[in-house]
Amino acid sequence: MTTNLRLPGRPEDLTLPSLLARNADEHPDLPALSWRTGDGAGSGDGSGGAAWQTLTWSEVRDRVAVLAAGYTALGVARGEHVLLMMGNRPEHWLSDLALVHLGAVPVTVYGTSAPEQIAHIARHSRARLAVVEGARELTRWAPLLDDPATPLERLVVAEAAEAGPHTTYASLYASGVRLHRAGAFEKAWQESRPEDPLTVVYTSGTTGDPKGVRLSHRNILLQSVRLDRHVDLPEHAEHVCYLPFAHIAERLLGIYLPLLRAAHVRLVADPAAVAAAVRELAAGVRAVLAGLPEEQRRAIEGAGDVARARAGHRERGEEVPAALEASYAEVKERVLDPLLRRAGLDRLIWTASATAPMPIDVVRFWAGWGITIMDAWGLTETSGVCTVNSNGPGGFRLGSVGRPIEGLELRLAEDGEVLTRGATVFEGYLRPDGTVESAADAEGWFPTGDIGRLDEDGFLWLTDRKKELIITSNGKNVAPALVENTVKEHPLIGQALVHGDGRSYLVALLVLDPELAPAWAAARGIRTATLAELAAHPAILEETARAVEAANARLNRTEQIKRYRLLAEEWSPETGELTPTLKLRRRVVRERYGALIEGLYEGE
Repeated sequence: MTTNLRLPGRPEDLTLPSLLARNADEHPDLPALSWRTGDGAGSGDGSGGAAWQTLTWSEVRDRVAVLAAGYTALGVARGEHVLLMMGNRPEHWLSDLALVHLGAVPVTVYGTSAPEQIAHIARHSRARLAVVEGARELTRWAPLLDDPATPLERLVVAEAAEAGPHTTYASLYASGVRLHRAGAFEKAWQESRPEDPLTVVYTSGTTGDPKGVRLSHRNILLQSVRLDRHVDLPEHAEHVCYLPFAHIAERLLGIYLPLLRAAHVRLVADPAAVAAAVRELAAGVRAVLAGLPEEQRRAIEGAGDVARARAGHRERGEEVPAALEASYAEVKERVLDPLLRRAGLDRLIWTASATAPMPIDVVRFWAGWGITIMDAWGLTETSGVCTVNSNGPGGFRLGSVGRPIEGLELRLAEDGEVLTRGATVFEGYLRPDGTVESAADAEGWFPTGDIGRLDEDGFLWLTDRKKELIITSNGKNVAPALVENTVKEHPLIGQALVHGDGRSYLVALLVLDPELAPAWAAARGIRTATLAELAAHPAILEETARAVEAANARLNRTEQIKRYRLLAEEWSPETGELTPTLKLRRRVVRERYGALIEGLYEGE
C-alpha cells in the first residue's frame, strides 16, 4: 500500500526537510512525537508533563528550527559530522532533524560502545562536536577533548543543569530561542540536495573496526517510499521506536518512514523492556497453556490451528475458503483477541523480524495467534532493506526473507553470495579524508557477504554469512547460523556458537536464556539465584542434552553437534562477545574460550 499523502516532489528529488515542511503545513495538529516524562527522557526545554508528552508536527518543526539556530551558534557548518550518543529520547530525535536542516550530517554512536570504538569513530569522522546523554557518557567522551589525534572540540550534555566546562542541552536550546530567524532556517534547508549525505551509519564491526556507511537523502527517501509500498498500514499509524538510532533499521522506522507517512512516533527509552516483554509473553503463554484444563487448552489449540491454516492459504497466494475465513473471525474474536488484549498485543498491525531469519517454529507459534511475522533482510549499505515479505496474499513465504523491494536487483554469485544493485545501495564507505570508497564492482553490483538461494517465485532464503561458513576437515561446508538457530529453538538456549573449521565434527558453546531458563526451572520447582547455578543443575543439563539431541535429529550428519559445553555467563556487548547490534563476534568468543573449545576435541 502506498501512502495517500501528497509528496512535495518526485521521490528521487526530495530531501528529508521537505517532508517535515509538508507535515507541519498539511498536518500541523497531528501527533508526531511522544515520550514518557518519567523514564529519564526530558522534553528538551525543561517543561514537565504527564506520563506521555506529545508534540504535534507543527510543534516538532518549531523546535527543530530553534535547535538548528542553537547548533549554528556552536559553529556547526554544512557538511560536517556531528556525533550523537543518547538513548531514544526527544533530544536525540529532534537534534538529528535539526542538524539535517543545517546540512550537517548526524552520526549516532551506540551507547554500549567501548572507549576505543568511540575514539575510532571520532577520529575517522573528523567530528568537532558530540552530543551525549549524561555523566556515564561523559566519562568516555571527555578524555577525547585532550587527545591531539582527535579533532573533537566540544560536548553538549542532555541530562545536566550545569555541565561544567561543557554545554548543556538546555543552554543550547535557550540560545536557539534567542537567535532563531525563520528566513535563515528556511534558506538553510532549501540549499540541501538529494545527493547530499543525510547520515553516516557505522557498521557494528564484527570483524574489525566499524566502517562508515554514507547514505544520501535520495538513498533514504527512495528506500522509504518503496518500503511503504510493501507494508499495508493505515495512514498516520503509530511507530514504537526502541532500537538504537545507531542502527539503520531504527533510523528508517523511527525517523525517516514516519516523516514520509506523517506518522506518530512513540519513543521507548529501554529497548530491553520490549524484547523481554515479548520473550516473557511467549514463555508465559506456553506455561499458561500447559496448566489449563484440557477442554480449555483444546479450544485455544484449535483456534491456533485455524489461524495457522488461514495463514497457510495466504502464504501460498490462495483465496481463503469462506468457511475457514468465518471460523477464523469467530475464534479470533472469542479466543485469540481476549488473550492478546491481556498482553497488550491486540493493536498490532504489522510485525517484522530482521538481522537473522526467524526460527520457523517461532513463526508458526505466533501465526497460531493470528500474528504473521514478516521476515525482512537488508544491510546498512543498502539503506536498510533489500527484501521483504508483504502481508498481502502470496506476498510472503514463512522462513524466507521475502522478495526484493522495487528498483533493487538481486543475483547470486557462483559461491551463492547474494549480490545487489540499485538506487538505494550506498555510494561507498567514508574515508578519513571525507571522500568515499566504492564497494561495488564495475557493473554496480555490491557483494552483501550473505549466502542464500532464490526460489522459483523470487523469494530469498538465507543460509549464512560468507565469512562465517565452516569448512570441515573433509571439505564439507556448514552454515553455523543454521545449526545455532536450530538448537536455540529450545526455550532454554538463548545463545550458541558452533565451531568446526578444519575439524572432523562440530562442537558448540551454549548459553542459557536469562529470562526463559529461570522461568522453566521455577515451573519445575527448581529454585536458583544465578545462571551459573542453573547451568550446573542436573535437570538443566538433562534438558540441554535433549535440546541438542532434538536439534541434531533435524540436521544432516555434517551439521550435527557432537560435543558441547553449557556456559555459566551470558554474552553481551559490554563483555565484548556481541556487537552493539547483538551480533555474535565469533573471533572474540573463539579466542576467549579457545581452551574450552580445544578441550571438546580431545580424543578426536
